[in-house]
Amino acid sequence: MRKLIFILLGLILSITSTAQYDSSVYNYIHTYKDIAIVEMIRTGVPAAITIAQGILEAKAGKSELVLKSNNHFGIKCKITWTGERVYYNDDAQGECFRKYASATESFKDHSNFLKVNSRYAFLFTLDPTDYSAWAYGLKQAGYATDPRYAPLLIQCIEKYRLQDYTLLALSIITTQHQEQNHLSNN
Repeated sequence: MRKLIFILLGLILSITSTAQYDSSVYNYIHTYKDIAIVEMIRTGVPAAITIAQGILEAKAGKSELVLKSNNHFGIKCKITWTGERVYYNDDAQGECFRKYASATESFKDHSNFLKVNSRYAFLFTLDPTDYSAWAYGLKQAGYATDPRYAPLLIQCIEKYRLQDYTLLALSIITTQHQEQNHLSNN
């Protein structure tokens, strides 16, 4: 009987934790979807990819790095960065990360980072609606060290229907159509 109670408690805690995370993710999407759409129109980086990367990299806006630096994409300083910096333990201790005055600056820099960096150039030859190719391309180009990065991005895009924001940016669907889609699936 005691074992059953512990199993049930574990299940309840797991469900509650998942629901809270999903709530944070939906708030993150609602907050930043418009910036991702504008950035896609400006640079060609698919909005679905941008939002999914933000969810993963920033833990839906709750990560320590985001709270310290507004860095939603885990972009490191490298030698070309001349802006503000913050130091954070990631792959190694005390790594230098870019610091931004706002989330909007972080989103714009993310788009620019991908657009002007030659190792990501091949991504812009891909169909912007092919989020799977973009996800695997980002991993191939070395954006993240996690071997599961591409499947995690894809899972995030599919779970939260982020592809709709890419389609909105391309004017393939309307906002009204997208909202109806989300209402019918929630």
